[in-house]
Amino acid sequence: MLTYRHVIAGDLVRIHVPATPEELDDFIDWAREAHRRGPIALDTETSGLQIFSRGYQLRTVQFGDAHDAWVIHWERGGHFRRAALHVLHRAGQFLVHNAPFDWLVLGEHTGISVEELAPRTRDTRVLAVLLDPRQPQEGGLGAKLKPLAAHYVDPAAPDTQDGLTRVFNSLGLTKENGFARIDLHHPTYNLYAGLDCILTARLYPRLMAELERRQVRRELVEYEHQISRLCALMQRRGMIVDQEYTRALADRLAEEAGRYGVMAARYGVDKVGSGAQVAEALTAMGETLTRRTKGGALSTAKDVLLPLADLDQDWQRIGARDPNPLADAVLRAKRAEKWGKTYAEGFLSKLSAAGRIHPSISSLAARTGRMSVTDGLHQLPSSDHVIRRAILAEPEHVWVSTDFQAVEMRVLAALANVRKMVDGFRNGGDDFDIHMFTAQLIKGPGATQHHRKRFKATGLGKIYGGGVATLARQTGATEAETRRAVSEYERAFPEIRRASARWQREARATGMVTVSATGRLMPLDRDRMYAVVNYQCQSAARDLLGQAMLNAESAGIMEYCRLPIHDELLASVPAREAKEIAREFEKAMSMDLFGVPIVATADVGGRSWGSLYGADF
Repeated sequence: MLTYRHVIAGDLVRIHVPATPEELDDFIDWAREAHRRGPIALDTETSGLQIFSRGYQLRTVQFGDAHDAWVIHWERGGHFRRAALHVLHRAGQFLVHNAPFDWLVLGEHTGISVEELAPRTRDTRVLAVLLDPRQPQEGGLGAKLKPLAAHYVDPAAPDTQDGLTRVFNSLGLTKENGFARIDLHHPTYNLYAGLDCILTARLYPRLMAELERRQVRRELVEYEHQISRLCALMQRRGMIVDQEYTRALADRLAEEAGRYGVMAARYGVDKVGSGAQVAEALTAMGETLTRRTKGGALSTAKDVLLPLADLDQDWQRIGARDPNPLADAVLRAKRAEKWGKTYAEGFLSKLSAAGRIHPSISSLAARTGRMSVTDGLHQLPSSDHVIRRAILAEPEHVWVSTDFQAVEMRVLAALANVRKMVDGFRNGGDDFDIHMFTAQLIKGPGATQHHRKRFKATGLGKIYGGGVATLARQTGATEAETRRAVSEYERAFPEIRRASARWQREARATGMVTVSATGRLMPLDRDRMYAVVNYQCQSAARDLLGQAMLNAESAGIMEYCRLPIHDELLASVPAREAKEIAREFEKAMSMDLFGVPIVATADVGGRSWGSLYGADF
């Protein structure tokens, strides 16, 4: 047996790599004793990150505690696989860092499902994010194992990822192909595989102690593990891609990007991605650009160009000015290029053998706990059907989208106890429109759709922290008009400003951390204290969606879900039962928040996701 030794926090630790069936017996004996002492750390090494891609391999399975780790070479088959399976089935509790990845890998390659592993898992990544959700660039530790171990366990804890990358480079391999091609017996590969288990085992009690010290509710810890499990199950199901449509779409978008690129070139811009060229050309056309990037250059970001092209955030004409043809061409060329590469070509490049994509769903992606989905599926324009048309429901199924109604405003009303809003939501009936209600409250019975749009933007700006200049750009109104609308809004709903001031005072008293309605710790930045309203509302809305997912599971309909998207659940359901299941989703997403009714509406579409947005299939 090969045994590697290393020092962690002053202790000598051992990484064992069995080579014979007899040495595997020693591993089984260790696992039996380790199980009696407490949870066992678990990890895997694989050929890469795309779990469901063709040719994907599970190479090793690691088990460990605070002093010993065992690297079992799954790739060798036979006795090695039987030994790993024996422990996977029989151990009581596992400690995993970023558990959904390992759950899905093990489910695909060992036959041990997420349903079997998840109830026996504690995820140190979840625990760490509940303590501090910030990324390193935001002043936090982030969620990666190495910096967490360096902070909580040993400042000299080895950086396994960087160390392996250096080994890959020395062998003529890259970070992308190194995990698949490095020799299974390479000492550094086995050493670092085992050390990750030991670091996870040592990290867990320290995180738990810190959660206890900071009074993070155990119910929140359990809740987050349940949400993580549900997100992993959705990733495992995946979504069917209409390959014929998607290939044609990729070609069409490439042609469109080229066509608008030619139009931009007529105005002296031969690279639409060059901010300097675009700024110079727009200035020469008489446009005034005032915003600058962090580097000091004139900004030509999307939200700068949209008003110049007389477009709102949904790419609809504002009617405030004549569209600038260069701004319009640059926007459309860049959009077509992004859609073609990120979505159409991206979908095709990530297909599983079954013709599916399996977007990864991060259940804790922001300070507020909001979820995110890879492959750009969280950033699709709200009115677009072109990309969504590529994603199909299961055969003989249709898509059902169930969306919270005005959840941001309902949450704001509930958390800040905005009396007029609360009364409207309680007594306004099924057709209650908070934004027209606000417009009429401020402007009287003669309020128009124009007033509604302005006060809707003002209300959402209160939640999302948009200043006067940002709101003006988004609505096409002048800054003076926007400033007046903000003042009118604050006079109509004074509780919002008072709640913001209270939350900021509480945060200053607790080390610049605001605590959500469910007990989530959310650090604030001193120069952005106003974001406290956004954090409180966004976090509560996210936890309403999480509770809705648990409600859907209890109702037996969560198996149809494919994605959580902001305030929506997207589900593929049997066509013959679509209306009935849609009603069940509405029930699962309807609840009460501090006396404010939270309601949802389900839309039934066709076979493609795009059918919910106007596509004819």
